[in-house]
Amino acid sequence: MSKAAPSEHKTVQGRILAYAQEIGWRYVSRAEAEQRRGFDSDGATPEDRARPASLYFGDLLHVQVRAFNPKYKEAEGALIREFQRLNADITGNRDFLVYLRNQGKFFCAEENRELDLTLIDYGDLTRPREQWRNVYEVTEEFYVHNGRHGTREDVVFLINGIPVLVIECKNATKDEAIALGVDQIRRYHVETPEVMVPEMIFTATEAIGFSYGVTWNTVRRNIFNWKHEQVGQLEVKVKSFCAVPHVLRFLKDFILFAEKEEELQKYILAQHQTTAVGRVVERALDPKRSRGLVWHTQGSGKTFTMIKAAELLFKANEAQKPTILLMIDRNELEDQLLKNLASVGLANVAHADRIATLNKLLDEKGQDYRGIVVTMIHKFRDMPANLNTRKNIFVLIDEAHRTTGGELGNYLMAGLPNASYIGFTGTPVDKTAYGRGTFKTFGCEDDKGYLHKYSISESIEDGTTLQLYYNLAPNVMLVPHEIMEKEFLALAETEGIADIEELNRILERAVNLKNFLKGKDRVPKVARFVADHFRQNVEPLGYKAFLVAVDREACAFYKEALDKILPPEYSEIVFTGNSNDPAHLKKWHIDDKKEKQVRKNFIKVGEWPKILIVTEKLLTGFDVPILYAMYLDKPMRDHTLLQAIARVNRPYENEAADMVKPHGFVLDFVGIFDKLEKALAFDGDEINAIVKDLGLLKQLFRAKMETKTPAYLKLVTPKFDDKDVDNLIEHFRDKERRKEFFKEYKEIEMLYEIISPDAFLRPYIGDYTTLSSIFAVVRNAYARKVYVDRAFQKKTNELVQKHVGAVMAEDQQARYVRIDKSTIETIKQQKGGDGTKVINLVKSIERSAEENSGDPFLVALAERARAVQESFEDRQTTTAEALAELLKALERNEQRKQEQTAKGLDGLTYFVLCKLTDDGIPNPDVASRKVAAAFGKHPNWQRSEAELREVRKEVTFALFAETDNMEKVAATVEALFTLLGKSFRS
Repeated sequence: MSKAAPSEHKTVQGRILAYAQEIGWRYVSRAEAEQRRGFDSDGATPEDRARPASLYFGDLLHVQVRAFNPKYKEAEGALIREFQRLNADITGNRDFLVYLRNQGKFFCAEENRELDLTLIDYGDLTRPREQWRNVYEVTEEFYVHNGRHGTREDVVFLINGIPVLVIECKNATKDEAIALGVDQIRRYHVETPEVMVPEMIFTATEAIGFSYGVTWNTVRRNIFNWKHEQVGQLEVKVKSFCAVPHVLRFLKDFILFAEKEEELQKYILAQHQTTAVGRVVERALDPKRSRGLVWHTQGSGKTFTMIKAAELLFKANEAQKPTILLMIDRNELEDQLLKNLASVGLANVAHADRIATLNKLLDEKGQDYRGIVVTMIHKFRDMPANLNTRKNIFVLIDEAHRTTGGELGNYLMAGLPNASYIGFTGTPVDKTAYGRGTFKTFGCEDDKGYLHKYSISESIEDGTTLQLYYNLAPNVMLVPHEIMEKEFLALAETEGIADIEELNRILERAVNLKNFLKGKDRVPKVARFVADHFRQNVEPLGYKAFLVAVDREACAFYKEALDKILPPEYSEIVFTGNSNDPAHLKKWHIDDKKEKQVRKNFIKVGEWPKILIVTEKLLTGFDVPILYAMYLDKPMRDHTLLQAIARVNRPYENEAADMVKPHGFVLDFVGIFDKLEKALAFDGDEINAIVKDLGLLKQLFRAKMETKTPAYLKLVTPKFDDKDVDNLIEHFRDKERRKEFFKEYKEIEMLYEIISPDAFLRPYIGDYTTLSSIFAVVRNAYARKVYVDRAFQKKTNELVQKHVGAVMAEDQQARYVRIDKSTIETIKQQKGGDGTKVINLVKSIERSAEENSGDPFLVALAERARAVQESFEDRQTTTAEALAELLKALERNEQRKQEQTAKGLDGLTYFVLCKLTDDGIPNPDVASRKVAAAFGKHPNWQRSEAELREVRKEVTFALFAETDNMEKVAATVEALFTLLGKSFRS
């Protein structure tokens, strides 16, 4: 006899509660929590008891507010009513964070003015535990009902009576347990958004993994894994993540809101960001050291790290009203940084857009500005020496590998001789003389050159960025080796090149190279190849692409060539136009408004354009997760190459479109990747992490098809007939066996999707098609819904439809039966084994319930059928027993129809009568008519909270009129509304 599986409470929830108490959180039982939240103890049902309840421990909140704000005189409950007026959406959550950061206000009559309202004493960050002023509590089964939906959160952490952190616990034995936990968090946002207004952070765990994120942002790429040196230990993860100082730091400093493409977004800084921020602040305030270099790989949130470091430095008491220079090297990035600073709500920001303005702001004898200054390196040209000799000037330099070289860097450091200089870079420091110079400037005070490092391989492992793969275009399109070597790779000035404008100047001199790239015969061929590759490999997956041309004229040539192959709306050029451009370039100039719209549309799935043609603009600072492919037709190397190809490394997922981006892809028309070590002058390990040959995926596909697939192919005969389907259904009845097959198949399918179309696949098409057909049969048999197209990725779906789709679809339809009086006989005569009949009968009942969702009997029958299938899959019943049980349920359903007709009752009244009879409610005939009448009086009960409350009350009173057994009435009402809620769907 198998042991019972441990409950979620025993495996995870109880342990979290125990660990939380050990680090200073006081445990509040569910009963005590509900009493303190104001549950109605006289309520007939859990919903009735929870409906008047608060989200807060109101008594404690009031006591703490009065203690922290002696002049606060409002009555208890006033503040909670203020909270309840906040929108139940991301804007309300943002406004609540303002309160949590003690930036809310209250009116003080004594002083006749508004004062800051303190809700949390962040002094606890530095106090010993016994001197904490805040009250830290943790509770479980935190139930909320808003009159329409109810949700129950597993573990909730509260500070001074305010819920701020929720943990969703799952049993490690459940498939994709953490994903299920995150899905529940998403459901809370939809069904009870009110509870997500004060809650700021969430985690999901199954005792092994520990994922965390912020509420109102449950996109996969913004959910991180909490890492600890002791891998896989729940105790150390709970005690480090939920440590009181850590939660306080998140609330105080490491959650931010920012507008992106005119939409409010919420973010939490990941571990690598919070660690870097801490080290930057510590180094800047170190009296003995004043330099540091932070390498955070492209796409890992470097901008927010810089902004948060600047903010904390500005607020640090030890900094004594400092000046923080945020320095970048490109106009476009300057504008972007200013927008980011504004969107996260930072004040005390000055923009030094001119040399004179910068000098005036910094002049120690003049304005001597204290705050954050955004500027660019060239604004330091001719800056006087010793313009400001203060020590509390902190210079945070973006893209440090290319910013401070040469005399401009000398002007900067001579003008501010005692400042601290922290360099940030999104690319590893190269092995060239330029790279050694970067280490010498910024990394001289750290043993390994970096103050903090978040490498490409770390980022990929964490899922912060994706692996990049490349493929070379056909040889006829590649730049001849001798031209490439002579005019680009062999030039000393291209080594370690970090600036795209400098790259453009070098390419201007590469006459033969540019003539080849823009050749009148070559451009149409490349355009044709790009168009075909995009339509066959990228568009079917739903993603978008960049075409990177050698210069602006080449952009125009490619646009004209593509427009002859694809509809014009497919592509747009984005470059910076000049007033003296010739006519054939001016034709493609667009104004700022049009460019903004193009960029906005490009990031959206299904919107035009699908291909952007660029040469310089958008190759840095343009974050587009939906960008999958880059067609590279511009010679680049080192930092410029890495920054460009990093455009395609952002993770992307879209549940509605069933899209999860597997990696980024670069198709090289230049031949730069043919000599990878020369193109990327970084350490060998970093080169291997940066970009891999697509050939590796082909090798992986071949290995899987030759080692994993044969065992599955043996399960069917070449005819692939009914007997094969029966065998597959029986073979994959075991859930673990199905899980393993689905995992293997999905990995093989993704490889096929990436590689296809390619001649390499030809020998494998037959076996892959059969494998996909096996998957379709098993998926359709055991999936909770019948999948047709969405079971496969797009290219595989086309293949299956082409080879076996029509036959399978016809076969699938033939297996469905109508649920009526002839069903039992039809099933008995149907071809196939009993296992297949069980599956087909369950599917038929489910479909019938879906098509007749107003029939509560059919909905209940579908629930029963699913339970039978569950028992069948777990081998708790034999195939024959499962089939017999389903046929018996169908027989009872037919008898029900006859009895209903004989009594002359409608479906709802008869359903209620049967339910009341089964539950032993006295006088079921009378009570059922009253209940049905109550539903009839309130036809909008599923859409209106007011009507739902009213009909629930009338149903409860109708049953109480026949029995005073409160427990029985509550259980029957709950069951009725659960089943009827699935029926009569609007």
